Amino acid sequence: MKLLEDKILQEGAILDGNILQVDSFLNHQVDVNLLMAMAEDAKEYFNNVEINKILTVEASGIAIGTVFAQVFDVPLIFAKKNQAENLDGEKYISRVKSYTYKTEYDIAISKKLLNEDDKILIVDDFLAEGNAVYGLINIIEQAGAEVVGIDIAVEKGFQNGGRNLRADGYKLYSQSIIEKFEDGQIIFR
Repeated sequence: MKLLEDKILQEGAILDGNILQVDSFLNHQVDVNLLMAMAEDAKEYFNNVEINKILTVEASGIAIGTVFAQVFDVPLIFAKKNQAENLDGEKYISRVKSYTYKTEYDIAISKKLLNEDDKILIVDDFLAEGNAVYGLINIIEQAGAEVVGIDIAVEKGFQNGGRNLRADGYKLYSQSIIEKFEDGQIIFR
């Protein structure tokens, strides 16, 4: 998506460890108009896919997920990290490793929010190794629901997440794919 790629080139910064900082418009301060354009773009891409819920992980996925849920006119569910105490009753739980923060944590969703009839679109800001997405897929499978698509704002194409998800047969739409960081420059695929 050219609009997103242009924004990344204008405002993104490459940090140590192949980390792309986009906190001025995507995951700290949020450019709502950009998110709306991304959601409309995703709606067009997934136009023939039946979707009845959108799923993401707190916290960075919530802003994107909210706008997508509005455009798709479906509820948003976000997995809570570290078995939040305010989740009542039974929960689906999955263990996730964070590439960015080099930590592991549990994500959880109340069992009353997912069922076997659900057709889920997963959305998230970044895809590196795919750990968060696979954690969400695990929860969806526990519920007997179906992953009908995955939308990612920024895929790091030089890491394995996108390649693995595609090889596993998932309908993955990455709105921007970074091929590499070279000499302080962001090179898109």
